[in-house]
Amino acid sequence: MNAKGEICLGVAGAGRATELHMNALKRFSGVPVCYKHISARRFEQVNGMKDRYGFINASLDFNDLIEDPEIDVIDICTPPYVHEEMIERAMKAGKHVICEKPLSGYFGVEGDLAPIGKTVSKVQMYDAVIKRLNRLQNIVNNAEGCFMYAENFVYAPAVVKAAEIIKKKKSRILFAKGEESLKGSSSPVAGEWSKTGGGTFIRTGAHPLTAILWLKSVEAEARHMEIKVESVYADMETITTQLSEYEHRHIAARPNDVEDFGTIILSFSDKSKAVVMATDTLLGGSKNYIELYCNDAAINCRLTMSNLMETYFLDEDNLNDVYLSEMLPQKSGWNYPFLEDEIIRGYTDEMRDFIESAYYHRMPKSGFELAYDTVKIIYAAYMSAELKAPVEL
Repeated sequence: MNAKGEICLGVAGAGRATELHMNALKRFSGVPVCYKHISARRFEQVNGMKDRYGFINASLDFNDLIEDPEIDVIDICTPPYVHEEMIERAMKAGKHVICEKPLSGYFGVEGDLAPIGKTVSKVQMYDAVIKRLNRLQNIVNNAEGCFMYAENFVYAPAVVKAAEIIKKKKSRILFAKGEESLKGSSSPVAGEWSKTGGGTFIRTGAHPLTAILWLKSVEAEARHMEIKVESVYADMETITTQLSEYEHRHIAARPNDVEDFGTIILSFSDKSKAVVMATDTLLGGSKNYIELYCNDAAINCRLTMSNLMETYFLDEDNLNDVYLSEMLPQKSGWNYPFLEDEIIRGYTDEMRDFIESAYYHRMPKSGFELAYDTVKIIYAAYMSAELKAPVEL
């Protein structure tokens, strides 16, 4: 905290995740925040973010965030393959840490043949990831700072309201279904397992998966019982590589050794079930929802493609700077614009919780345990798809 009593923020990364986090923070005016320093790999990228959001300093060196004694919180918005190293260094330096999903993953070791998504067994990956997660857990448990897992679905108003209902009614979630699908990724490394730790499922399916895990934990607390995932059964596939260049023209997915389709079935210890889907084959914008089939209620949480507003355009004249929705191929025709996107998808309340957690020295709603369980289940799913059999947890 600086002399003005502000929480000082350092951000690593200058891509889409940084944009989402900063747009959310700009809506939050409770705890005073100083945007102290942003670091990234390219000058033009980091300087653009510095000017856009009013950071005091910008550089290409993550060490600058670690070594600044004023910085209280480091927000890690980098590609996943550097998350673990940054978490370790930041927490050992006594900083509070916000980390974008996924927490960690398998990105290759010496001796692996490239591309690792096609050559390394998912059984080997799972075993290695569990060891890495346990090591990170030990670091987090022994750190002074707080670890905060940036899973926005847990903070989305619709999901939060669903949790309130489950808690008050003590409803039993008998079946849950969730999906995040879109037409691919804007990240240049999204198709490489060595950079992302997987494909569309770890990149987008992680969101509805974590939300369902969190809602089941709310149910468990309300009913004074323990509910755990007992097994995972999955199907992962690469679909878009069969397309010709012409057929591929509307889809941004360019998988090299990762999946662009994934579906998992979760079996819980209370005999309930869940299905989570993610694909890079959906045109028309990003589709995000959670559906709950309960013993005494049906609850549908629609985060995107809601009907708060509809637009129809014959052309895209003068719409270059008008944002309608994420990964939208074109603005002409009928569309459902994302209104108050940072709020509806949970980013504003997520960042509010994280900054307040650092300021008031309390635990966040989304922490290490949720991050750990999500990655563990995703890699169990990758192993299941390879073995073509359920994986017991």
